[in-house]
Order: sequence, then C-alpha cells, then structure tokens
Amino acid sequence: MRAMGLQAQRGRRHRPPTPDSRPDRPIAPNRLGRSLGAERPDTVWLADLSDIPTDEGFLDLAALKDLATREILGWAMAEHLKVGLCSDALVLALQRCHPGRGLIHHRDRGVPYASGPYRAVLEPHGIQPSMSRRGNCLDTAPMESFLASLKTERVHEARVRTRAEARAAVFASIEVFDKRQRLHSALGYRTPVEARASMAAITLRKAASNSDLTPPHQGGRSKPGEEPVRAED
Repeated sequence: MRAMGLQAQRGRRHRPPTPDSRPDRPIAPNRLGRSLGAERPDTVWLADLSDIPTDEGFLDLAALKDLATREILGWAMAEHLKVGLCSDALVLALQRCHPGRGLIHHRDRGVPYASGPYRAVLEPHGIQPSMSRRGNCLDTAPMESFLASLKTERVHEARVRTRAEARAAVFASIEVFDKRQRLHSALGYRTPVEARASMAAITLRKAASNSDLTPPHQGGRSKPGEEPVRAED
C-alpha cells in the first residue's frame, strides 16, 4: 500500500452517550460464553446500538447480526433512542428469518434490551436472552466490527448533512454492500448471503441423509409393546 501511495482510512474518535445499565432491570445469564462462531444460521443473534452523526444531529441505529453468517438481519433508525427502536429491528429480523425456538439473543445490559416491552417480543418466539458482563464488549466483537466499519466506510468518509442522507447511506451499506458484496474471512471469503445459502443446503443434505438411513417399517414385524405376528398355517 505504501508503494502505491495508499493508506487505511481511520475512524474518528467519538464517545456518544450510551444506554446505562440499571441494577433494577432483569439481567440474563451469558449463554454465549465468548463464542465468536456458530455452525448454523438463526442459532445465535447479536444485538447492539450505535449512533450516526449528521449536521442535523445524531440518528440512532439498532441492529441484529447472525453469528453464523455475519448477516445483518434486522435494523432500524430513529432520532431518539427508545425501546421501540430496538423492538422494530428485532421484529424485522423475525419476519425475515422465522427462527426456531431456542435461538440465543445476545446483547449488552443496556436498558432498552432489558425492558419489559423488548422481552415481550422475545418470549413468544422461544428466544433465549443472553447478556454480556458489565463493561465487557468482547462477546459482541463481530457486531462491534460491523458498526466500526459502517462508520468508517460510509459515514466518516464524507460529511453527512441530513438524517435522510444517513438513512440512505446505512441502507446501501447493509442491504447492498455488506450482505451481497463484502467478503468475510470468517466465512471463507464469502458474502453473508452466499454463506446462508450454503449452510442451508448443507442442512438439507444432512436431513435427507438421515431420512435415507431410517429403515422402513416392514410388514409382519411387531411394534414395541405388541404381540409378535405369527404366520398362518
């Protein structure tokens, strides 16, 4: 890069106000255990919040990321950080993916994620809440990496004048570039969309293989708890 006159773009230093952790809120156990990978889609989702600076003021962003495919499944933006913002991102992810019961939903101890309305969305779908320890962001490193890249590549590279421009930049980054064009080393240099399709195909092949290995029921054989069938004379 030095020979070609290129240099890496660096993000700006900024410490925005973040949602605090209150002891009176219910705290979920850490079910993730610092595991930074998953074998199948829709088994572990990471959730986090960030803010996008504009000349009109900050615009808050809530997003959920699949740990297996590194895909941003649901996201929402609003001018004010409220519980509804996080719930909107979660509902979008649920509508897109329809995960099975037992999905681990991991996030920090921020007030929006520990609130009753947010937990009311998780519980009917059988989603297991999981939270990091206080002051520990290593559990959500893939999500932190996404948010840092989003700001460095899409927001800080040019002056964002309006919130409308910020929304358009975030949409293009998530729905176009990150899902369908960005190659992730953790995925074998595939895009999240390619990784999800590949993992889904593997799951289908395994299911078909297990079905082929199941012996068919043969006539004349008794079922458990029944008297054996005897041949007629």
